[in-house]
Amino acid sequence: MRTTRIVAAATALLLAAGLSGCGLTIPTDPDGTVESVRGGELRVGFSPDPGLITGDGGDPDGSLSELVSGFAETVDADVDWTEGSEETLVGMLERGDLDLVVGGMTDQSPWIDRAGMTRGYPAIDGADGRSIVMLVPLGENGFLSALETYLDAEVGS
Repeated sequence: MRTTRIVAAATALLLAAGLSGCGLTIPTDPDGTVESVRGGELRVGFSPDPGLITGDGGDPDGSLSELVSGFAETVDADVDWTEGSEETLVGMLERGDLDLVVGGMTDQSPWIDRAGMTRGYPAIDGADGRSIVMLVPLGENGFLSALETYLDAEVGS
């Protein structure tokens, strides 16, 4: 029994050492969203939702725009805003034209099969009891993890 544990532990250590030598990191971004955003531009689509985010043709206002701007600072990125309907913005996210979509989407969002989604955050100002989520490109788990780490610190989970 003890020998089995030692062999299993040694195998796990060798596997971990081998993978770290390959530069593999978990979570990962197959399309490199974190790296393309860092020190560059964070392309954000927003769908207006009273109390959360509003726009008048320029940069939006509201608690979601403040959270996005704060997150952008953590990755040294400038925010490029695009206003649109949820459907239009999710299509842009799928095509790689956006890095992030925000608005009044909740953890009951119908976009779950077309976009990655943060955990729900009911403590965001203006959420009015809704569990608000943000959308990211499918599979960009490193980016999603960085965003959720920031959101957890700012508004809790």
